[in-house]
Amino acid sequence: MIKYLFLLLVLALVFYGLGAKRSRPRDGDEAARPKAPPPAPPQSMVACAQCGVHLPAQDALPGRGGQFCSAGHRAAFEARHPPAE
Repeated sequence: MIKYLFLLLVLALVFYGLGAKRSRPRDGDEAARPKAPPPAPPQSMVACAQCGVHLPAQDALPGRGGQFCSAGHRAAFEARHPPAE
């Protein structure tokens, strides 16, 4: 009976040792793992003059009266607001 308990204890220690060894990161693993790219810098945002939705300034369409989210909104805004003469 005692020899079985001793054998069980030895097996438990072996499995515990193997599990602890696997969970520990090795020194070479950190250098081999690719690093995540840095986050993108924040972009300036503008509001569409027609509907008010915010979008990145680089995606906005310039027009008479401001920045627009689409060509349709730019046309609608310019149709409602004719140029002053």
